[in-house]
Amino acid sequence: MNAHSALLPMRALLLGVTAVAAPLASMATSLEERPLQDEAAADTEIVRRAFAAWAAGTGGPYQLLDEDARWTIVGRSAAAGVYPDRESFMREVIRPFNARMREPLKPTIRRIFQSGDTVIVFFDARGLAHDGIPYENTYTWYLTMRDGRIAASVAFFDSIAFDELWRRVPPAAGSAR
Repeated sequence: MNAHSALLPMRALLLGVTAVAAPLASMATSLEERPLQDEAAADTEIVRRAFAAWAAGTGGPYQLLDEDARWTIVGRSAAAGVYPDRESFMREVIRPFNARMREPLKPTIRRIFQSGDTVIVFFDARGLAHDGIPYENTYTWYLTMRDGRIAASVAFFDSIAFDELWRRVPPAAGSAR
């Protein structure tokens, strides 16, 4: 028996071990990642349901905001900036925005993605301002989730359309939507 033929049984054994070990290693990795994937899928579904409630007029994503949620509006719009908590964001942006609307904003999701603890929502929204002119905009929100709630957000939108509405339509007196 030469050296080459003596190695054949060893080679077969190594190939066999590799054939069994590789799928097991892959399963172990996917089992370790599964809770994270399940949690992310749950966060995506929570956000999707909140948007559906918003479109139906029965709720919305702002109800998911933690009290200490930090909301950042990127750009140079009248509302651009960092809001350190839920109440400051609602008081300075959302309530004054809603007070300018005759018919509330209704979203239509184009795409929703998830990466780690962040749910990314790309959507259009439309409503009717008090002056009878439709307001339409396209948004992308990056929602950092923690325990099924929004812990932080970074929002992008057409600041020209937003500012046009903000300047053109004063908030209705006594409106606290």
